[in-house]
Amino acid sequence: MNKKKLSLLLAEIVTLTLALLFISPLILVFVNSAKGNQEIFLTPLAMPENWNNLISNITSIWSNPNVGYPNALFSSFFITVCSLAGIVITSAMAAWVLVRTKSKISTAIFLMFVAAMVIPFQVVMFPLVKWFSIVQNAIGIQLLRSYTGIIIAYLGFGSSLSVFMFHGFIKGIPLEIEEAAAIDGCSKIKTFFFIILPILKPIVVTVLVLNGIWIWNDYLLPLLVLGKGSLVQTLPLAVSNFAGAFLKQWGLMMTAILMALVPVVIFFIFAQKHIIKGMVEGAIKS
Repeated sequence: MNKKKLSLLLAEIVTLTLALLFISPLILVFVNSAKGNQEIFLTPLAMPENWNNLISNITSIWSNPNVGYPNALFSSFFITVCSLAGIVITSAMAAWVLVRTKSKISTAIFLMFVAAMVIPFQVVMFPLVKWFSIVQNAIGIQLLRSYTGIIIAYLGFGSSLSVFMFHGFIKGIPLEIEEAAAIDGCSKIKTFFFIILPILKPIVVTVLVLNGIWIWNDYLLPLLVLGKGSLVQTLPLAVSNFAGAFLKQWGLMMTAILMALVPVVIFFIFAQKHIIKGMVEGAIKS
């Protein structure tokens, strides 16, 4: 065996090993979702004795009023969709203006977005809640324990990376396209929505996937803004209801995690071909 074939074989072995390591938590969740607490404690790595337990666990989760899984599913879907729509539109607009406006102010604003990417969330999480409370009392619009507050929070935290990615992509779009649209009588708004935005499709999908997975799986920000046990709660908060102070329903928790994973995995599978394409094109054009 020559060196080239040996190196290729070693690379495949390493890749397969890493793939198994990364997918092993998902396999454990799937296997243990069809078990009860006792079976999980005794044989956590073995196959379940009865796969029908998975159906009964799903039924129990869906019909349990204390968990509120259907409401949590709707809340997660609504918050994710609204947040993603806002992040894509506002970030793309901001990046477009920053690219086309050649000034020191636009450069400074872009650097502020870049700097915001490295600020840890833990530094601002308590000031955020306090500020939401102050604004809520001042203007009368409920920001805590409401869809409005959590969506605004996601818009703020998701815009920095999104603006950075859009900025690099838009720099590669020829200015002559916009000038031709202006000559044909296109306004700035029409130029953005009918010319620029369709060109941004690869990077839009990348931004949607990266932010969508983060928003769908996020636990800390909904816990701070919405609060545990409130009427408005997301799937991660609903899953945590199975872990009480004195009792943890591991079987139901694993099933709930599996149910929460299915939508985002399906979304990722359909959008994966655009992810690398958008990130690579954005990096090259930046």
